[in-house]
Amino acid sequence: MKRFSSWLFLLGLVLSFTGCRSAYYSAWEKLGKHKRDLLRDNVQEAREDQKAAAEQFKDALTKLKELYRFEGGDLEKTYNTLKAEYDRSVSKADTVKNRIRKVDQIAADLFAEWEQEMRSISNPRLRDDSRLKLQQTQRRYEELRQAMQRAERGMEPVLAQLRDQVLYLKHNLNAQAIGALKGEALDIEKEIQQLIRDMNAAIAQADAFIKGLP
Repeated sequence: MKRFSSWLFLLGLVLSFTGCRSAYYSAWEKLGKHKRDLLRDNVQEAREDQKAAAEQFKDALTKLKELYRFEGGDLEKTYNTLKAEYDRSVSKADTVKNRIRKVDQIAADLFAEWEQEMRSISNPRLRDDSRLKLQQTQRRYEELRQAMQRAERGMEPVLAQLRDQVLYLKHNLNAQAIGALKGEALDIEKEIQQLIRDMNAAIAQADAFIKGLP
């Protein structure tokens, strides 16, 4: 089992998804996984990535609130903690973005293959049924894609505000700086809460898409 897992890991390194997709799909097909399976797996991963990102942004907000209540102590240590939360938030956001790109590509490849294969079905009734299922799946995927992209867009302003606060604190390690940051507290809290709502909506769409995938 360990040897099999290692082989899969090496497979992922050798076969760049964006650079050699045909080899990537071919390798997985030999293991019994086709594009539909890969799409389902990656939508599930996207859901988990967004859950992890939402939790990380909640943690960052908690650290910000602790900073706003700062009443003395090691301010540099507080800065380092906030900087670490920002770095983790960036990492989680990058993971979500990369996963969405991968999901989008697999979906496009699956739909293109489905369309091509559907045309080769000679029985009109079967061909029409296949076309209907393709259209339904494409509509559901479009709803998922829009939800994921909305959540993705919401990460940018949050990260920008977190970066602003981290850099400002770095340049002004004093109590007056905390006072200045408090004035921005409401805006960033609203942004993070909206982001979490958007991520939860995308997670719900992912669940619905997985359940409806034929």
